[in-house]
Amino acid sequence: MSAPLAPPRLPAAARPLVAFTTLLRANGFAVAPEQTVLFLSAVQLLGPRSIEDVRKAAVATIGPPFERRDTFDALFDSHFLGAAGEPGEDDSWQPDDEMKVEEEGAGQEILIGEEVHETGREATSAEALAVRQLQPPDDSDTLNRFTRDLPEALPRRRGYRQRRARRGPGFDLAASLKAAIRNDGEVMALKRWRRSSRVRPVLLLIDVSGSMKQRTDANLALAHALVQGAPRVEVFTFGTRLTRLTTALKRRNRSRALGIAADLVADWDGGTRIGDALETFLAVPRFAGYARGAVVLILSDGLERGDPGAMIRAVRHLAARAHRIDWLSPLATGRDYRPATEGLAAIRPFITSLTNGGTTAAICRHVLSIGRERAA
Repeated sequence: MSAPLAPPRLPAAARPLVAFTTLLRANGFAVAPEQTVLFLSAVQLLGPRSIEDVRKAAVATIGPPFERRDTFDALFDSHFLGAAGEPGEDDSWQPDDEMKVEEEGAGQEILIGEEVHETGREATSAEALAVRQLQPPDDSDTLNRFTRDLPEALPRRRGYRQRRARRGPGFDLAASLKAAIRNDGEVMALKRWRRSSRVRPVLLLIDVSGSMKQRTDANLALAHALVQGAPRVEVFTFGTRLTRLTTALKRRNRSRALGIAADLVADWDGGTRIGDALETFLAVPRFAGYARGAVVLILSDGLERGDPGAMIRAVRHLAARAHRIDWLSPLATGRDYRPATEGLAAIRPFITSLTNGGTTAAICRHVLSIGRERAA
């Protein structure tokens, strides 16, 4: 029996480049595997003639935040040029640990946290990994009506395709000429066209931290109903990690879909790192593309710990891509609700609404009202 083949080793020229992205992650930069591959491809494409070409490739593909560019350059110089000094020593922000991105089907070992946040009242940054069996409340009637009404209620945008119409800004000359041929060359009427419309995509971000544990199961059931009712939906959970659940929730059987989703998420009832999660989401080009022109729904109480700067920056950048952002919090149960945290208060100018997310019925009513608001 032949011995198993050893995994291929990286070429010697690529190892310093991959080591640099590892160094960036160790210093709090969100660098996804896709960005590492793009970095290697960019260096190969440039055929770098100087170290500055490598720097330009790194900046273009990794996209360091503007406010941390000095730290990025210091790390680059330290790694590639052997510059003296400790990079990032003047940077006051340091993450508790690396924000991880969990893709569906990653198949990595899940560790059980020893200090799971049980109270559900305070925000924490500690990562408590756990397995969980989802037991959503019986909101079947509400969710079934929601799935049925959703396609007509979502806001739409102008598409790029054209379709025939009785009234429109332009004439369909081809159709007009074909009609004239059928009438012995007589032009009886000029056919018109107008641009068709498309349903806007939906991006759903669900907080699964300890402070949201009372709503987590119901929110995942709502996410399944949303995926079943809308044509273009992406679903992510975040706590101390970022996990994509879209493919799992496309299964029509709700119990089966939620069972698979429960196995994918590892950071149930753990810490709250909203800013880090959103920055990690935006750092992955494929994920950030899901937000372009989308209706973004964030189900979270907004209880971010510590410095809210990362959360504010991320929401501002997300708002620049999205059609609208609706933040649904279980704490916002009354019209006189005022955000209790500095971060949530600071992002109010960047979000379209901050409303009640305390019940499934309230969330469904709000989502169904978005399209009607646009039409009005």
